[in-house]
Amino acid sequence: MNFELTQEQKQIQALAREFAEKELLPQVRERDAASEFPMEQFRKLGETGIYGLPYPTELGGMGGSYLSYILAVEEISKVDAAFGISFSVDTSLYGGSIMNSSAPDEIKKKYLAPITYGKKIGSFGLTEHTAGSDAAGQRTVAVQDGDSYIINGSKCFNTNGPLADYTVVYALTDPALGTKGMAAFVVEKGTPGFTVGVIENKMGIRTAPVSDMHLENVRVPAENMIAKPGEGFKLAMKTLDGGRIGVAAQGLGLAKGAFEIARKYMMEREQFGKPISKQQYLAFKMAELKTDIETAELMLYKAAICKEEGKPYTVPAAMAKMTCTNIAMKVTTEAVQMLGGNGYMKDYHVERMMRDAKITQIYEGTNEIQKLVISGALFR
Repeated sequence: MNFELTQEQKQIQALAREFAEKELLPQVRERDAASEFPMEQFRKLGETGIYGLPYPTELGGMGGSYLSYILAVEEISKVDAAFGISFSVDTSLYGGSIMNSSAPDEIKKKYLAPITYGKKIGSFGLTEHTAGSDAAGQRTVAVQDGDSYIINGSKCFNTNGPLADYTVVYALTDPALGTKGMAAFVVEKGTPGFTVGVIENKMGIRTAPVSDMHLENVRVPAENMIAKPGEGFKLAMKTLDGGRIGVAAQGLGLAKGAFEIARKYMMEREQFGKPISKQQYLAFKMAELKTDIETAELMLYKAAICKEEGKPYTVPAAMAKMTCTNIAMKVTTEAVQMLGGNGYMKDYHVERMMRDAKITQIYEGTNEIQKLVISGALFR
């Protein structure tokens, strides 16, 4: 068992770290306050091809490992977790839906290649107000009309929705069949009847745009159906498995970023005549947090490797997502406490990280759903 990263993985990690520190960190607080997405930086990172890391070169990707991609999300999220989730949704959920589908290669390339270099942005339209954890509660319907489908319905909590050039929309072709009639389509921005609804005002990940998406008599070509009726639900679940590894990376990045801020602060901040890092209670607390982070890292990297090696990864992904996001919440909360009054102030970043961490326990399957996945596998 080798725990050493490859040279390529180290290079990707270093590239993402340098980008985050130089391009994202300087204005991250201002963007958070204004809920402003850094489109210029998103395009700039895209020029490296990093969004297409886990996808084959023949479809416009970089042909890299899934772990390399996960390392990049982690490094970005140490600084700006909102950017990290936009990256993850673009690659894991939108890109994963395309890549995991039964669509012909020419359709996959058409809708995958432009996002890999940041020329286009993708989003994932599954969640509805009646279909959250219970994805089977879909009400969006697609009806065939000649060589097209007419889609009616709406999606909510759609990350990247307001910016997306392409959205994968999951819809029922026959509501009476439930998930057995679910299909998936790529809907392009600007298609008549496809509009952005409410843009959410969020507690955290404030710069990642999240909105409702409405579909009113939206006509899409039949060739844009990437999952046939009955295949859509399976595609969504498989794609979410990969997405959960991305969210786990976001959570781990948040934990590591907040931990490092607290560690440096504790070495500089003096109380009672010595740095607070010399206070045994605080030092021991940091030792516990460091151990938690290392544990989460092992689970995350294992899940990523299972996926890239073609091994079953549903349960490892659920375990990694639950562990990393719980640790994110724990470490960021403790970091605020370690910094005392300063931790509550925006200048020190950790209060933003704590707000960002909370949603990681909720989206792409709440951690209660992850327990359902894990326990279900235990008692088959």
